[in-house]
Amino acid sequence: MPPKLKILFVVAETWPLAKTGGLADVVPALAQALIERGHDVRILMPAYRAAEEMFAGKAAGRLFEVLPGVDRARLIRGALPGYDIPMWLLHCPGLYDREGGPYGDAQGRDWPDNAVRFAVLCKVAARFATGRGLDGWKPDILHGHDWHTGLVPAYASFDSRVTAATVYTIHNLAYQGNFDPGLREMIGIPPQAFQPDGLEFYGRLSFMKAGLWYADHLSTVSPTYAGQIQTREYGCGMEGVLQHRRDVVTGILNGVDQVVWNPATDPLLPARFSAASLDGKARCKLELQDRFGLARGPDTPVVGMVGRMTTQKGWDLLVQAAPALLADKVQFVLVGNGEHDVERQVAGLAALHPDRVGVHLGYDEALSHLVIAGADIFTVPSRFEPSGLTQMYSQRYGTPPVVRRTGGLADSVIGTTPAGIADGSATGFFFEEAAAGALAAALGEAVNLFRRDPAAWARLQANGMARDFGWHHPAALYEDAYAAAWRQARARRRAAPA
Repeated sequence: MPPKLKILFVVAETWPLAKTGGLADVVPALAQALIERGHDVRILMPAYRAAEEMFAGKAAGRLFEVLPGVDRARLIRGALPGYDIPMWLLHCPGLYDREGGPYGDAQGRDWPDNAVRFAVLCKVAARFATGRGLDGWKPDILHGHDWHTGLVPAYASFDSRVTAATVYTIHNLAYQGNFDPGLREMIGIPPQAFQPDGLEFYGRLSFMKAGLWYADHLSTVSPTYAGQIQTREYGCGMEGVLQHRRDVVTGILNGVDQVVWNPATDPLLPARFSAASLDGKARCKLELQDRFGLARGPDTPVVGMVGRMTTQKGWDLLVQAAPALLADKVQFVLVGNGEHDVERQVAGLAALHPDRVGVHLGYDEALSHLVIAGADIFTVPSRFEPSGLTQMYSQRYGTPPVVRRTGGLADSVIGTTPAGIADGSATGFFFEEAAAGALAAALGEAVNLFRRDPAAWARLQANGMARDFGWHHPAALYEDAYAAAWRQARARRRAAPA
């Protein structure tokens, strides 16, 4: 394997061009960390309308056909805004130039041709690893992220001209990209691949299954989640293939961008602060209370939550747990959007308690920073959580998290005990059962410590702010995954019939 690799990240979203969740934050931060370690990392993403408007690129080469019956595509070459990361947008207006989001329209309905939209992305990615590559560049590693890129390893496996090894990262196994099998021929999947030992999944054509089956190496975004998804409870029906491929599965906890998420320099905050002086955090709390029309009060505990409003994230548990805390004069500030029923429940809680619950339905990056900085306590009560990032952000911002002990939450938070506070290890609070009562009890524990022992609370804040969640360690583990993929690819090619 070359000591310095050429790596193509194939993604459906990346900050700041397109973002619906944590994947968009992970992509540029991991790419930058690998570049700093000497590798040549580049990104390929669809040219969504909003992304292309932000991207200062230029056409690279001519239009070319990707799949029969689909508009011809072109590569637009440039750099990811705000980063020194080379990037291509895949320009195909018939597929990507639309109002709405990366995956659906403004009403949240999936685009009906998503299978074709992301098959084209995957097919072009595989072409980069053939012959002389595309645009004069050829990767050693094709690294696909989540279901949208699951066909990258499949197309690479079907094409003997592909020389790159493939790595496929599962960011959330629950989102699988399962489609009508009648699309198989249109997107260029050979009939022999549509079987259980392939990409067939209970009669559907599955992008996720394709990635799991054909990739040279698999990774997911925390060690605990890597084990959980091999069980029936968390495997989402894919536990069989994951058990079959367990020898090539690695769990690597996500890092965070410690330049963007740094309370001492964060330009999105009304005041900056550090572990040495939390005065700015107190000012952020007052701004947060003012922003949501809540009564000012440094001694009033504020619980924050930010993210996709889904039952997976436990928002419904929070709605059920909140009344017990509200009766104890606790305030809540909640920001996000997602499932309509969950949004309705959250909005209903605010309507019942307008003086103690502030809600913003929608994505707002600056407001997310303010909540994480200004709240006293942060919560992530997920039923399952592959990695999670907000609980890492909250520790860096001196906002101890209350989380369910699952997935990456279990790997990134250290539970509070008197000894843990004293020795500098404790950073947050755990609860075990995915139940409102368990969440309420854990939030109550945090509130009690906040109120009765300010010195212990300050030590807990300092412990979290001292944590190193940077990407240097995860990047080194990804280098190990690339080396394993390289070995697996070489063995696979040696075993292939001539």
